[in-house]
Amino acid sequence: MNSSSTPATLGVRQAQKLKTRQALLDAALKLLEEQSLSSLGLREVTRVVGVAPAAFYRHFRDMAELGVALVEESLASLHVMIRAVLAEQQEAEEVIDRSVEAVADHVRRHPAHVRFVARERHGGVRAVREAIAAELARFGDEVAAALAAQEASRGWSAEDVRMLAGLYVDHLVMTASAFVEASADDPAEERAEERAIADTARRQLRLISLGRRHWPAAS
Repeated sequence: MNSSSTPATLGVRQAQKLKTRQALLDAALKLLEEQSLSSLGLREVTRVVGVAPAAFYRHFRDMAELGVALVEESLASLHVMIRAVLAEQQEAEEVIDRSVEAVADHVRRHPAHVRFVARERHGGVRAVREAIAAELARFGDEVAAALAAQEASRGWSAEDVRMLAGLYVDHLVMTASAFVEASADDPAEERAEERAIADTARRQLRLISLGRRHWPAAS
């Protein structure tokens, strides 16, 4: 075996390839803070990373495929957080509070990811729009599975449970978008705006929860 193709060498090459791929994703995400994906060129991305444009194609077919990868990266951690909240055996009020806290925490940790999804959900790159829709649909299925296991859903049809899950998912995405857009010159004003967003989100979720309790199981 040639020394250049030993398992150790192949491992180093694979690690470097993954590192470059992540660098391309990180560079694109940073550039997308100021523009849409449809206006972003791969040469801009590779220039930031410091690789030749041809190197881009070792990782992605085109910018649309990079955008789809960003969608998966952007929503993966939010899936985990909300699924964990819904799996807890708590009263509805506690679940609502924890859900809003989870979304706020996710936005604090990943503001660029949230801004990217909010902008590209209705953006000009079809593959990315479809990827976001598919991820949110999968998210809705996960939430529906958690809701169906709760006593409050006893007797509900699968269609109604999925409808309720869709309401929750849409609301959480809307709340995340509101958090990421909260800004003010004064940090105190920004915190006040965030508190107002959280309060509104909780009230709206309580309204959904109230409607759930009075929804006819056999509708």
